[in-house]
Amino acid sequence: MAPAGAAPGRRSELERLRDLAAPSAVLERAKGAVMALTGCSAEAAHEKLLGRARAGGRTLIEECRITLGGDSSPRTVPAQEGPRPRPRTPDERGTSVSDQPDAPVSHEPDTPVPGGLNADVPGGRDVPAPDASAGPVPATPDTTVLATSDASATPTPAPPGAPLPGPTRDPADDASAPLGRVGAALAGVRTPQELAGCLLEHLAGTVGADAVMIFARLPADGLELVGHAGIDATLAAQWGHVPPLTGVAALETLRTREARWLEDLPADRKRFLLIGNPPERWRSRAWLPVDAAEISIGVLRTHPGPFTPRARDHLRAVVRLCASRLRAFDAAPQPAAEGFAQTVQTVLDTLPGAAMLLTPLRAPSGDVEDYRIDAVTPEAVDVVGRTGRELVGLRILECWPPIADESLWQRCQDVLGAGKPYEGEPLAHQDVVAGGSEPSTYSVRVARLGEGLVVSWVRHDPPDRQEQRLADVQRLGNLGWASWNLPTGDVTWADQVFTVLDRDPADGPVRISDLPGLAVPEDVPVLTRAIRALVHEGRPADVPFRIRTARGVRHLRTVAEAVADLHGTPVEVHGFLQDLTARRNAELALVESEQENLTQHGALQAERALAARLQHALLPLPDKPLQLAGLRVEVTYLPAQSGIHVGGDWYSAIELPDGTALFVVGDVAGHGMDAVATMAQLRFTAKGMVITGSSLTGALSRLNTLLLHSRDPHGTATMVLAHYHPDERRLVWAQAGHPPPLRLRAGEVQRLGRPGGMLLGASTTPVFEQAETRLEPGDRLLLYTDGLVERASEVIDLGIERLARALVTHHTEEPGSLGPLLAAVLEEDRRDDVCVVDIRVPTDGA
Repeated sequence: MAPAGAAPGRRSELERLRDLAAPSAVLERAKGAVMALTGCSAEAAHEKLLGRARAGGRTLIEECRITLGGDSSPRTVPAQEGPRPRPRTPDERGTSVSDQPDAPVSHEPDTPVPGGLNADVPGGRDVPAPDASAGPVPATPDTTVLATSDASATPTPAPPGAPLPGPTRDPADDASAPLGRVGAALAGVRTPQELAGCLLEHLAGTVGADAVMIFARLPADGLELVGHAGIDATLAAQWGHVPPLTGVAALETLRTREARWLEDLPADRKRFLLIGNPPERWRSRAWLPVDAAEISIGVLRTHPGPFTPRARDHLRAVVRLCASRLRAFDAAPQPAAEGFAQTVQTVLDTLPGAAMLLTPLRAPSGDVEDYRIDAVTPEAVDVVGRTGRELVGLRILECWPPIADESLWQRCQDVLGAGKPYEGEPLAHQDVVAGGSEPSTYSVRVARLGEGLVVSWVRHDPPDRQEQRLADVQRLGNLGWASWNLPTGDVTWADQVFTVLDRDPADGPVRISDLPGLAVPEDVPVLTRAIRALVHEGRPADVPFRIRTARGVRHLRTVAEAVADLHGTPVEVHGFLQDLTARRNAELALVESEQENLTQHGALQAERALAARLQHALLPLPDKPLQLAGLRVEVTYLPAQSGIHVGGDWYSAIELPDGTALFVVGDVAGHGMDAVATMAQLRFTAKGMVITGSSLTGALSRLNTLLLHSRDPHGTATMVLAHYHPDERRLVWAQAGHPPPLRLRAGEVQRLGRPGGMLLGASTTPVFEQAETRLEPGDRLLLYTDGLVERASEVIDLGIERLARALVTHHTEEPGSLGPLLAAVLEEDRRDDVCVVDIRVPTDGA
């Protein structure tokens, strides 16, 4: 509901809006405080406040401030005049107490008033109302009115000239002020979790609390943690559910309905199961049961020692305050009327905007004292942020307290009486937006529906804000709105249209029939046909076209639709023109990039195919085991499974003219044609050198020189050369930065000791050494490239150990045993080639 405008000459609109927001907050806090103290409902608290206000001759907001212990600045009546009639306050419209006399009132600023909050709290005392029969009371310099806790009581007017009774306690000793703040704060909490946080915030300063826990008793006599503050999530999860054990202080308070004060940690550890990790985290604790509820509230302190009597009294009073708040969590709002209200609610659920059905609540005299909200649209929101069906069952003065002070209240009364709808002028209101407030302007309409009222309001954005938003949309979207009136020929363009068309605004807009003339010749026919269909047949148009400007060709798009008259003839065209040049350029760049990628991909595929053919030609694989110098030899080559490159792994297994055998396994760094070419060069050169009588170390030195002077001066390679002499079963071998061969003998795998040797192509002065070993019948020797044992996530030694274990596990004497061995070692997605030479020494007699 929106408040009325400000009174001219009194304050600015902004100040007025701030003032309107304040009363609602005061009313909510005061109601919450009364609910917390007395355990009554929100409506009953509202009635109590109204009754006290009427009895004391104050407005509702003044009474709220008195209840909260603030300065209400009430009116005073000179003692010599005595009681006199007063007009009704805006908060009391529709009540039957307009002829009550004013009680002489004077209030001392900044002093909590007895009664209200102070009447039921520790540290304060109930002070009886003045007895008219007791005679005059001695005067004090500053007298204070005493509001009784009974909202229906009517104060007895004092005789003319008699002063009012003064306070009977020292305000410095009054503990009601912090308790009043707790009560006011509790009015805003809606869950036990929020309640725990609120209690910790207020008890930290008054009793030194460091944590608060709220347990609810379960039907099976266990506990559930329903709220906590000051403890971490892990501890909350550990104590989320507590079985019905003995020695749990929170549970014992509910069983005995007595508080537990845990103030001696060594003794308490023997009696109770203490919460905390470690339990010494909190040196003192208090567990108090909530009246008439199966709730136990715990206050935990790191400070050791007992709670003072004043702290104990304060905690008991705070827990009493929590009783009604905890009951309110489960209390549903007052239900709306059945039948009719439900039908209206079904309709309002489908409507946009803000509207509600109000049912008048009448005093015994028949006057309307408030309205109940029986149906509401989803977009309605009150001064504290409640929306939609959260408002159903609440009172209008509870949701929008400022309405009582405005002319809109009287307009509602008039509509309810006469039945004539009311539609007011635009007025200002402070909206709740993201936890804050924002000024807005509304128009309110009130109409009678049955015995109630339907109130709706429409928000108006300022014209300048709408225009700015429209301009921002056009600028950000690089588009402009246009409208053509066909019968009159009038044309309306937004400023952005001239920017899109790169047209001087001084030249003015063009008629829609002339729009094709701005396009390049190739696009004129398509744009012309689209505009003719739009203007003559009313068919919508969505056409891309190009224009030529001083800065080059622009790619545009026009989207338009026609508005027809009653006969279906188009009379107006409206739409927009959008500059798509940047997007079109990006699309063209993307297409070019895709084409380049396809071309490059094709070239790479062709290179791979060529390299693969060359590799197969240069490195033929035998389809059955080889018999060389009395040895059985199997060879396997597996290309990489990822990427499109061909690697440089190779092997040689040949029998030399003197009856010996040469075995070579090598790996050229890199992939592709260069790697294949280098591989072929090294493979054939190594075989030729050894065949012509070169030593293994001499061959490696010459291959290193060859690699340094190749077409790729930065190329490198690894290699193993092994020369087998069958008459002595002696194997002489040398290596250049290559993994060592593995020998399987009698079920055990051994790495051959590596002789010295560095990577080929890494140095101009390399040193190579050779080693020799004797093979025995039944031995198995494995030469391999690093693709078999290397993985990116681990060192190569782990791969060699994995291969050694698999060599033992998958060893068989049958041909074709390399398949299971490689399957057990290799990853599914290999990133390198694999070449393996498997050498078997036959057993004697085989």
